[in-house]
Amino acid sequence: SKAMLESSAKDLIERIDRETASELRNTIAPGEAAANLLSHSALPAGRTMKDRMDSLALMREALKSSDALSSIYVGYDSGDFFFLRRLRNDADRQLFNAPERSAYLLQTIERSGRTPKGRYLYLDATLESLREDDKPEYPLNYDPRTRGWFKNALTSASQVKSAPYVFFSNKKVGMTLSVRSANGLAVVGADIQLDTLASTLHNQKVTPGSQVALVNREGFVVAHEDMANQTTLPTGPDGKPTLTHLKDTGIPVLAALADKVQSMVGDGAYMGTLPLAGDDWQVVVRPLIMEGAAPLYLVSAIPESELLASALKQRSTSVLITLAIILAAIPLTILLSRRISKPIRALVQEADMIRRFDFSHPIDIHSSIKEVSDLASTADVMKRTIRRFLDISDAVAGEENFDRLLPMLLSETLAAAEGEIGLLFLADNQEMVPAAALDREGKDLREPLHPLSLEELGPLLGEAIRSGLPCQGELGDKEAALTGLDQVLSGNAPRHALAVPLLNRRRQLVGALLLLHHTPIEPALVSFVKTLSGSAASSLETRELIKAQKELFEAFIQLIAGAIDAKSPYTGGHCARVPELTKMLARAACADQTGPFAEFDLSEQDWEAIHVASWLHDCGKVTTPEYVVDKATKLETIYDRIHEIRMRFEVLKRDAEITSLKAILAGTPETEANAALSEEIGRLDADFAFIAECNEGGEFMAPERVARLKEIAARTWTRTLSDRIGISYEERERKARTPEPALPVVETLLADKPEHLFERRSQDHMPADNPWGFKVDVPELLYNKGEVYNLSVGRGTLSNEERYKINEHIVQTLIMLSQLPFPKHLRLVPEIAGGHHEKMDGSGYPKRLRKDEMSPVARMMAIADIFEALTAVDRPYKKGKTLSEAIKIMSFMKKDQHIDPELFELFLTSGAYREYAERFMKPEQIDEVDVASYLKKAA
Repeated sequence: SKAMLESSAKDLIERIDRETASELRNTIAPGEAAANLLSHSALPAGRTMKDRMDSLALMREALKSSDALSSIYVGYDSGDFFFLRRLRNDADRQLFNAPERSAYLLQTIERSGRTPKGRYLYLDATLESLREDDKPEYPLNYDPRTRGWFKNALTSASQVKSAPYVFFSNKKVGMTLSVRSANGLAVVGADIQLDTLASTLHNQKVTPGSQVALVNREGFVVAHEDMANQTTLPTGPDGKPTLTHLKDTGIPVLAALADKVQSMVGDGAYMGTLPLAGDDWQVVVRPLIMEGAAPLYLVSAIPESELLASALKQRSTSVLITLAIILAAIPLTILLSRRISKPIRALVQEADMIRRFDFSHPIDIHSSIKEVSDLASTADVMKRTIRRFLDISDAVAGEENFDRLLPMLLSETLAAAEGEIGLLFLADNQEMVPAAALDREGKDLREPLHPLSLEELGPLLGEAIRSGLPCQGELGDKEAALTGLDQVLSGNAPRHALAVPLLNRRRQLVGALLLLHHTPIEPALVSFVKTLSGSAASSLETRELIKAQKELFEAFIQLIAGAIDAKSPYTGGHCARVPELTKMLARAACADQTGPFAEFDLSEQDWEAIHVASWLHDCGKVTTPEYVVDKATKLETIYDRIHEIRMRFEVLKRDAEITSLKAILAGTPETEANAALSEEIGRLDADFAFIAECNEGGEFMAPERVARLKEIAARTWTRTLSDRIGISYEERERKARTPEPALPVVETLLADKPEHLFERRSQDHMPADNPWGFKVDVPELLYNKGEVYNLSVGRGTLSNEERYKINEHIVQTLIMLSQLPFPKHLRLVPEIAGGHHEKMDGSGYPKRLRKDEMSPVARMMAIADIFEALTAVDRPYKKGKTLSEAIKIMSFMKKDQHIDPELFELFLTSGAYREYAERFMKPEQIDEVDVASYLKKAA
């Protein structure tokens, strides 16, 4: 009863909360509407008293819309003020010294003239003037622009509500609403009295001694049934009336809740019991949220002595009756308990064993009480059923391979159903495909079975699938022939069948079970198989979904490799071969029983991680420009710029011929002129041949070759056409770095021009504190396409900037892979894929990791990546090395601590290098390798 009454009291308090909130909203709503309406009227735009007086009737109607609305007014940005106050009764008229029939008081301030004017106009109910008083001190003491209601509304896009306070004029509690006018030059305000809340709270009292009050966050009383005593009046003529604090109300229970109110946070409520003055009080503090204003708090307190008066009386009576019944029943209870307690205690122990999932012993309890005996028998069946169900669930959950899961699922179900033969079909579009078929000894019977269309299913399977329920009966010859079982069943084979549809969570068909018995299956076993089939269907759906997701992910990986292949066929072949070589080396490490990898082993999930990482190890190359990846000559970009230089040499050769002809015309002997021309032509041909040889990048650029290159580059030729027309916007912007010279202009044969320099953008920089831990030296420029600069490259065809761009693919690979939400067993994919350019001594990139900071698989991929790159024959810029050449180069890398020496020896001793060569290298590349010599060097 106490709990019910306390619950009822809480419901009543919630009702008080709702009704008080509703009353507060109903009190404020007309003022909100009136202020909003006037903000869009002509009144805020009125600049003269006449304009404003035209809206007086509208203000009167707004005041009449609510008894709580005591005044409405407009403050202007000029400092003018137009204030209409309602005079409700004689007390109000006496307060403002108004004539007898006064219904309204209009207070105005005008600052348009030289001297501000203040007036009080006393109006009757029809707005006829009864008296007009000049108030010259009014403008001096009051400026609306300095008031909070004006300032807050002027800077707010919505209506502003003040916290409740005591009005200075009539000592009533209320609040001020203000809203900026539509033209933004004035603010409309309204004062609302909250008198009605006091009577509302009085009517909401649950018991005579209950206390209900509405307070603000600081604990000052806004509304109370005795509101006349909850307002603190000023002691002097200039003082302001204030709200009374809870601690000063003289009501102990409210005073005790003052600290609780001040500590309230957010919109949560406080409910509890407060012991006070020999009684316990049920107290609730709940916030009332108002839009645009600070929350108020409804404080409710109900004394339990009043709340539980009837319950306490009923309790005393009930206790006496209960004691009498208990005393009479004790002897009988003792007698009966001795007879039934022993088997029940045993059942309790068995139930506790079930609770602890201990199914090691069957339940064997007997009792003279039939219900207890039946309970023991049922508990034993339940125990065995739960154990069997859990065993099957554990077996199914532990199998991750979908193809192995199907026969296991069928075998466990067949054993649980005590069947002879079982078939498991999977739904595939409009067909039922036999996925597993076993007898009770585990023999596979699937070979003679074939798929069935949904239209040709026999009576049992067809009815089960149509109804979605298990169906049992005799398996006829026709249905056995349809499934192919007629080739399996002998003369004494089981013929009683149970067909069970497998439906997923959306009741969609995913498969079906067909179980054969010698005798009809009892209903309890059918129910168990039905329940088990639901679990089986969920497992099938989940595992099939996982399998589909893995296939989708695998297709995505192949898609990325295909994209790289489409972008650069050389890189695409690399992406396909590195995974194979990495797996060869990983298998060799797993097979090592005595060496440094004797403890190394990989699970099925680890192999999946290796597969994914090795296929994606160069996925960042999709961001690398093709002309950088496939750059075959030093001057090649989108095309080979050697053709531009060839044309300049052709121009110089034509100039030489013209100079020779002019010399002959000027009197030089023809023989002498022709000899000079022949010598010049030969020199130009030799110089271009040298430039072309430098462009191929096959020979090391020694200092003397660079000197000759610069000497040739210094030769000049004359350009007569502008090089700033017919070009792209970006190239024109780069050329604009220098003024365009007047034409014709003499230029050097080869040049490093300002427009050849490509600045690095902000996103192309790599901060030292980057979140991935990259430690790379970033060139100052993004690209430098200077002709002399590129032709001077020491080895190969790539400049420093282009080599960084090539190396940057591993940075992009790590960034791309780190953004993928890999499942837990694939979390190491970024680490494995991103480490194949690291070196064991920490001089690699992009993180400068050392050997002990890398996983073994990442080190394996580094070896696979290098070996594949050395032996590949599909690169445009180099020939593939022979097997012995590649191994020799890698031995130097091992010596320099660039690759893992132990893995390199395993690579050789396991024969993985030879296995890879036979699969992927050309026959002419495969030669003999003296493996022992490299092992000796390692020793």
